[in-house]
Amino acid sequence: MEYTVRVRMNEKLFLRDPESSELGRRIIRQSIRLIADIGFEDMTFRKLAERIGTTEASIYRYFENKHRLLVYLVAWYWQWLEYQVLFQTNNLRDAREKLERVLRLLLLKDYTELETSPDAIDIKALYSIVIQESSKAYLTHHVTEDNKEQLFKPYKDLCGRIAGIIHEYCPNYPYAQSRASSLIETAHYQAFFMQYLPSLTDLGTDTEQPAGNDERLLSFLRHLLFSSLDTENF
Repeated sequence: MEYTVRVRMNEKLFLRDPESSELGRRIIRQSIRLIADIGFEDMTFRKLAERIGTTEASIYRYFENKHRLLVYLVAWYWQWLEYQVLFQTNNLRDAREKLERVLRLLLLKDYTELETSPDAIDIKALYSIVIQESSKAYLTHHVTEDNKEQLFKPYKDLCGRIAGIIHEYCPNYPYAQSRASSLIETAHYQAFFMQYLPSLTDLGTDTEQPAGNDERLLSFLRHLLFSSLDTENF
């Protein structure tokens, strides 16, 4: 059965809602593929315009700059991921099982593309952008102003959702929010290190069998989480 997740975005992220027109949707879908292909630094609105057969000016009607577009894409992913956490843990009763499901979701384990239409968001390409580029969304001089506009609320909501499950598993744990955010960041940084800076990780760099790398990363996240929760020393 196919389904579509409709994500409601903060209106301060865009000048015109890209989901309100065919061109806007193409801007989002093709920008994901372009950034995944060449990276955020080399991506320009001119290259994006050439890719989708439009003009730079038309893209600027939707986003004031490419950083705003990146924040939009990353925020979209966080909202999508929070929905997946809610949806896939809703019928589970055991809190540890919920946390195990969360860890697999952070790595997109078990994910299969259910919607293959040209208008669909390429989740796996967007996931690669989150691994490589997401920190650029908030490591800026104007992070405080962006935060006041609640541009990072989807990330905070996701962390809050995971922290709630951590408290369900271990009600007295005093660092649930910190543990939630560190799990997310560790999952992405270690995936990045495994691919580009292997001396910073012990998790392997086997490009011929990437599934094995994912399993090692999953084991590390499991250790990181439960070794801190299954103790009385806090």
